[in-house]
Amino acid sequence: MTAVPTAGGVVDSAALGRTYMHEHIFTLTADVQQNFPEEWGDEETRVADAADKLKALAAQGVRTIVDPTVIGLGRYIPRIQRVAERVPELNIVVATGIYTYESVPHFFTHRGPAVGRPEPMVEMFVRDITEGISGTGVRAGMLKCAIDAQGMTAGVERVMRAVAQAHHRTGTPITVHTHPSSRTGLDVKRVLCDEEGVDPRRVVLGHSGDTTDCDHLAELADAGFVLGMDRFGINLETTFEARADTLVEMCRRGYAGSMVLSQDASCYIDWIEPELMALLPQWHYLHIADEVLPYVRERGVTEEQIETMLVGTPRRVFEG
Repeated sequence: MTAVPTAGGVVDSAALGRTYMHEHIFTLTADVQQNFPEEWGDEETRVADAADKLKALAAQGVRTIVDPTVIGLGRYIPRIQRVAERVPELNIVVATGIYTYESVPHFFTHRGPAVGRPEPMVEMFVRDITEGISGTGVRAGMLKCAIDAQGMTAGVERVMRAVAQAHHRTGTPITVHTHPSSRTGLDVKRVLCDEEGVDPRRVVLGHSGDTTDCDHLAELADAGFVLGMDRFGINLETTFEARADTLVEMCRRGYAGSMVLSQDASCYIDWIEPELMALLPQWHYLHIADEVLPYVRERGVTEEQIETMLVGTPRRVFEG
């Protein structure tokens, strides 16, 4: 058993229960929100709305979510604390790291290795994990980095190596935004695991469910990675059936122990025009329990496999 920090305090890994390993609460563009707050509106209204949505999720039996909102996604922990206080029945694990597909944020351009000094990201990530985030006392329980279709750019690689070093110093698990159509999981394996020595069993390859290439997913699972089947409800470039059938096939092949489930949903995301959200009617916290699980059960996924994906594998990621 392992102590897991959450927004409401430390919990034992044995008490995590049903866990969604990739859900956001607020996904925001911080500079825009600070300078043009009109769309955000009333703070209390947003917090209350988030609490209501998360209470509905907890009512389905979900006990924990991992919120991998880091620098680049608008992380603001005092707001998350206020939400967590209203939903004590749900554990919220927050994260540290940097979300970029290309360059590092300008803050880091002329710091650290660029001027012959140690990488400042590492100390920042470690401090978030060991001491807490920006004076809140809330410690990060997950490390986050990203690689997308642009591939292993210099900025992406720099962040990824910093995440690896912070992992080695703290034992904190890692989640990586990936672009499976570009087979970027193999790039993650090379840098994070082969070169930096991270155990792939402590790494969740986010958005693995964006592909239907089960042979590629099996290759990554055989290498030891945990596959994040974590975008259920985002059916623009794929379909509900394609995502769910991929999950069914991977379970049929025996990979339930290598997968975790989520929706990558948010209570509020400012990346999308609000009117366009109507094009994604299934993209919300309740979709897996209401629609995905009934569908996959009908196609042979067992209760034991579902429990493994929602309870056993998340717990193993944290316990190592």
